[in-house]
Amino acid sequence: MAEILALVEARLRTAFGEPDARAAVTFLGTDRIEVLRFAEGDLVRYATLGMSAHPMTDPTAVVADPVRGPRAELVLTVRAGLAATDKLLRPLAVLAASPQVEGLIVAPGASLDVGEPLWDGAPFSSVLVAEPGGLVEDLELDEPMDPVHFLPLLPMTANEAAWKRVHGAAALQERWLARGTDLRDPGRSAVALD
Repeated sequence: MAEILALVEARLRTAFGEPDARAAVTFLGTDRIEVLRFAEGDLVRYATLGMSAHPMTDPTAVVADPVRGPRAELVLTVRAGLAATDKLLRPLAVLAASPQVEGLIVAPGASLDVGEPLWDGAPFSSVLVAEPGGLVEDLELDEPMDPVHFLPLLPMTANEAAWKRVHGAAALQERWLARGTDLRDPGRSAVALD
C-alpha cells in the first residue's frame, strides 16, 4: 500500500510540481486520506492521495479481491483567489473515502454528492466524475493490479445534478461546452438547462 501511494504521489508531483499544502483525514474504519494542494499560476489543484491504496470492489461481491479492481485518485481544479476553496479538503477526503465506506466504485460519468456546499458559499454540493488521462497520465502498476486513474471532478449545481440524472453525463458536458461554461470558476452559476 505505501509503495503504491509513493508512486501515486510521485506521479502527481511530475504533473503539478511540489504541493504547497497537504491535509490528512481519517474516518472511522478507513485508511488515511490525504489531500494535496498544488498552486499553478491562477489555478489551484486539489488531489487526493490514499483512495488508490486498495482496489474498489463491487459491493455485491461475496469476497473483495485485495489485488484486482479499479483504482483511482480524485483531482479538482479551481481558479485561485475567487473563493475560500481550501474548505474543500474535507469534502474531497469524504469522496475519496466513499469506496471504503460505502462500497462505491467511482467511475467516469458518476455523480458524487457530499450533501453540503463543497466550500463556504459554494453553489455546488456535488461533482461529476470526468474521464481520466487529461491532466495526469494513468499510473501503471505491476500485474495483476489495475492502473491508477486520476479522475477529474467537475463541480455541479443542484439543478445541473438533477438535469444530469435525467439526460446523462455526456449531455451535461455537451451543454457546458456549447455554452462556454468555465468549470474552474468557483462562483459560476448553473448553465442554462432549457
